[in-house]
Amino acid sequence: MLSTGALAPAIRLPDLNGDIRTLGEALKDGPVLLVFFKISCPTCQLTFPFLQRLADEGFSASPQLIAISQDDIPGSREFQERFGVSMPTLIDAARTFPASNAYRIASVPSLFLIEPDGKISAALEGFNKAALQKLGERFHVAPFRETDSVPDSRPG
Repeated sequence: MLSTGALAPAIRLPDLNGDIRTLGEALKDGPVLLVFFKISCPTCQLTFPFLQRLADEGFSASPQLIAISQDDIPGSREFQERFGVSMPTLIDAARTFPASNAYRIASVPSLFLIEPDGKISAALEGFNKAALQKLGERFHVAPFRETDSVPDSRPG
């Protein structure tokens, strides 16, 4: 897994509609949080509703959240519907997993906060409540509520 301080590799992948999206274009609008996942991953299923809160509540202050699925388009759409995910989703399932390999993904979820200069300022693996809270603090969004019952961490 690439670490903090590394230059983020370029990404050029199709979204759920088949349109090609690039990381470079997304970075023009500010920081980007890339979230690599598999639809069958229980830790991904746990994590995504809290990530969606960052996307929903932060709006202008939060980074753009871009999910990168290691599965096909139909399965990824079903995942979005099932877990209430509306963030853009790109498909990295062309058997060679070009983006996942470039970021050296060993497990999912893997998250990378990429600054407009292209450098990774945070890299997280699995579910880590404290790290997600810290990310939320930076963007003035609370990803967790007092009523949420979640573990402190869970490996991917």
